[in-house]
Amino acid sequence: MERHEHDRLDALMRDPYPLYARARTTEGLVFVPELDAWLIARDADVREVLRRQDEFSSANALRPDVLPTPAALAEFGKGFGGRPVVVTSDGSAHQRLRAPVVQGLSPARVAGIVPYATEQAELLIDELIQQDGATVELMRTYATKLPGRVIGRLIGLDPADVPVAVHGGLRAEELLFRPLDPDEQIAAARDVVAMQQLLDGHLRDRRAHPRDDLASGLLEALAPGSGDLTLEERHAMVAHLQNFLLAGHLTTTALTGTTLLHLLSHREQWERLCAEPELIPQAVEEAARYDTALQGFRRITTRAVTLAGTELPPGTSVFVAYGSANRDALRYDRPDVFDITRRGSRHLAFGHGVHGCPGAQLAREQLRITVGLFTRRLPGLRLADEPPAEFRPTLIHRAPTALHLTWT
Repeated sequence: MERHEHDRLDALMRDPYPLYARARTTEGLVFVPELDAWLIARDADVREVLRRQDEFSSANALRPDVLPTPAALAEFGKGFGGRPVVVTSDGSAHQRLRAPVVQGLSPARVAGIVPYATEQAELLIDELIQQDGATVELMRTYATKLPGRVIGRLIGLDPADVPVAVHGGLRAEELLFRPLDPDEQIAAARDVVAMQQLLDGHLRDRRAHPRDDLASGLLEALAPGSGDLTLEERHAMVAHLQNFLLAGHLTTTALTGTTLLHLLSHREQWERLCAEPELIPQAVEEAARYDTALQGFRRITTRAVTLAGTELPPGTSVFVAYGSANRDALRYDRPDVFDITRRGSRHLAFGHGVHGCPGAQLAREQLRITVGLFTRRLPGLRLADEPPAEFRPTLIHRAPTALHLTWT
């Protein structure tokens, strides 16, 4: 991809909403060269694609925006994974891979981890408050840490290993969705491989010594038996656990950043939330709708189909834009207005149908805990004057690059 093409893609990803607005009012579908895909922008069309799973396959859901260099790919060869996972599977294979994740994120399991999540959130806020009077950067000091610790606990990781796993996930996202120079690509690939080797060791330990955690549950469901895992099983299980880990903490990290950014950018709504904490669940839903972390996923047509009057041949790539659907005026009143009193939005921030996010409730709980604690303990929290928040150039886990805060 040429430099000017990268610049256009960066601009689109930092603020895709003007494109979405044009696409929703254009007859038929709009082809977006920067994405090399047809854009599915209207709420009704997005829901239709998600219902027609036999015609719109998820096989390309995680197609990278940037192809790693041969040297970086060689580094990847030292790790594990590269096998189909939940978000890239269809039909019975998807159901088989998804079932143990749904079981591992049951309402009882999520309720059971809420006290731990609350405890860790309190500890992290304690650390922020100790910097009284200083400007703090939320993404690094809080938003990446809480979801990482929570998902690490569910998987059963040693807390000391969580930072390596979280860092590896962030680096995997950078490597596949951001242009990096060749040396940085190699460094990122090595960080990803370190995460994969950590997960491989964890899975082999759980094979020998199963416990009541999600890693053990995945092994029981997807690689049953008592002997050593085969090499192919190790690759498959690392791929599955890595996908769960990344989805589990990167999405919540992104939502934490955007939620606090928009609440603090609308001062009157922040102050109302401090006075009326019963509005927190609605505020969380509105933040997820207004600026969706997973702006969308790719799909590829399995046969010739017609959508919104546009004919799509077999093998056509589409980008299913949840973020655009969540701003559709045909479904939401004043969709471009951030309003924490909005009710009954039934947004698509966590997907829809068979590919709906099984961790949605876990994410919601962490966001409610976070907003509740910050409004109670730091009602004077505000955005720092400098530097202004700037969004990362990505449609996967959209969030501020950094979020500088201070308080009175």
